[in-house]
Amino acid sequence: MANDTFLVIDPGAFTTIQDLGRFGYQTLGVPISGAMDTYSARAANMLAGNRPTSAVLEMTIQGCTLAVMRNARVALTGARAEIRHNSIQRPSWSAFEVEPGDLLRISQVSLGCRIYMAVGGGFEVPLIMGSRSTCTQAALGGLKGRALQKGDFLPAGHAEKFPGQNAVRGEFIPEMGQDTKLHCVPGPQEHMFQDKGRDLFTYPFTVSQRADRRGIRLEGPQIQHSHQSPGAIVSEPILPGNIQVPADGQPIILLREQTTGGYPKIATVVSTDLSKLGQVIPGDSITFVSVTAQHARDMNLEEQERFKSLQNMLWQET
Repeated sequence: MANDTFLVIDPGAFTTIQDLGRFGYQTLGVPISGAMDTYSARAANMLAGNRPTSAVLEMTIQGCTLAVMRNARVALTGARAEIRHNSIQRPSWSAFEVEPGDLLRISQVSLGCRIYMAVGGGFEVPLIMGSRSTCTQAALGGLKGRALQKGDFLPAGHAEKFPGQNAVRGEFIPEMGQDTKLHCVPGPQEHMFQDKGRDLFTYPFTVSQRADRRGIRLEGPQIQHSHQSPGAIVSEPILPGNIQVPADGQPIILLREQTTGGYPKIATVVSTDLSKLGQVIPGDSITFVSVTAQHARDMNLEEQERFKSLQNMLWQET
């Protein structure tokens, strides 16, 4: 049974409840949703003692302020920000205990874009189509299908496990900066571009102001469609990480709130690099590196091993 654990004093700029996503309904037009930076969301849950699929708070750019109503263990990861627990400053990528009457203040980010907060037992909003994730454009999931508002009560479950460690070691914390390198598998429509879209992998691009949970528009050298290319295709299903290129030659990386696309896709960002896209902001630089499908699979296996090592480190007895 869930209990109200926090009262929202200040919701921040855009704070939603997310888990790892809502899968299996894209044919009905329902997007995956879920945490934009799944690596940070999973790490926060490990720190809090939860399963990786538990729901967390995702704060974009500006953190929130919460009043604590019940004893709980909280963990914060993701973008860098100042974390105040009453008068105590807490480090990011760590966990600590809170008590009724405590106040948590998370500031604006100083590096990166999104902060994640887990609570022992997870945020217990209703499961909708197998997920607690919020899709605000469809008013689906999360807390009433919307971002948090002042005065909301946030329920949490009961913690089942208490990790032996309270902080993530440095080698498990992703590097963040203004230059992001993304590995991509070419295709599926790279034949519709001159030199099979070589320019995508030759020049850096800049994140534009048009960036949200649906996609990120980039600015940079114009990628030329081939003379035989119609410039557009019949809209078809997409996956997070697909890079489509409209007639203006400026790429768009499609993300977790998009289900279809109607422009040729020049390449696809590998799944292990999608979390990096959850932390970019307008003005950041992005470079693309072409890899094979086998290389992408190897990267995925390496990340799974990394998660196992992280969990073993956090949950070992002190």
